[in-house]
Amino acid sequence: MRDPNDIYELTADAAVVPEGLNLVAGLTGFADAGGAVSQFTEYLLDTLKHSVIADFDADLLLDYRARRPIIYFDQDHLTDYQPPRLRLYLAHDEIGQPFLLLAGFEPDFRWEQFTAAVLALVSRFNVSSTTWVHAIPMPVPHTRPIGVTVSGNRTDLIESMSVWRPHTQVPANALHLVEFRLQEIGAWTIGYVLLIPHYLADTEFPSAALSALESTSASTGLIFPTDKLREKNREFVARIDEQVGDNPELAKLVGSLEERYDAYMEGSTLRSPLTDEDGALPTADEIAAELEKFLATRRGRDEGTQA
Repeated sequence: MRDPNDIYELTADAAVVPEGLNLVAGLTGFADAGGAVSQFTEYLLDTLKHSVIADFDADLLLDYRARRPIIYFDQDHLTDYQPPRLRLYLAHDEIGQPFLLLAGFEPDFRWEQFTAAVLALVSRFNVSSTTWVHAIPMPVPHTRPIGVTVSGNRTDLIESMSVWRPHTQVPANALHLVEFRLQEIGAWTIGYVLLIPHYLADTEFPSAALSALESTSASTGLIFPTDKLREKNREFVARIDEQVGDNPELAKLVGSLEERYDAYMEGSTLRSPLTDEDGALPTADEIAAELEKFLATRRGRDEGTQA
């Protein structure tokens, strides 16, 4: 295997990192339903004190043709270039507790080398536990709390928090491999898969970021400021509720999801939360189409009013 040290560089701040911290991770690229991971990591970096302690080499890990970086064009010349970043940060929560944060793009290449690098950093800083989050779309209603599927070797959190425990094959995230390798060496690790309403999967759903923060707090004891995000979520949900209330078809679809969700959460462990007894369920396309159709009519009315 290639030397894991070849794909990242430590900064001077790495010398002052305390041992035994929690590592929190969220990478974007493959699937990020509701913008959960991007909102989660951006919110932490925007609101918490932090410094870079390791910088990964994007030229080795990223497929630029698949994920084009942003360059700014001003009339007749280029003014700025935003390179993709994958970094390990030393951050401090709302009450000053330090932790490590791995955030940025999910590597396209060299997963084994990247995983070995993360494990080397875990060993270097004697990390106490690793928590990571990602999100997938599911046929669940936005009117109920976001559930999580929990993986890893923290059985206390799995028992208390995991609402859906499937036996299935899934497309892997790079952090799945990191979790798998950490388990092999007996290191504490936990992964949260947030189950996001599939008709909101292509939006930035603030509740998804809140769920990521709350889940991370449960496994690390870290305290995060959430007041602004909660206010943003209240406004978002109020707009969705208004749209649902004004559209009988959409209300019927959401009501169907609510019935199935409530039946499942009342204690049935024999049936998937995704289907009723006959296996029938409004599809993501049906719900999204109804929502988009309604939004289009609302936009048309608003534009007509403004005119």
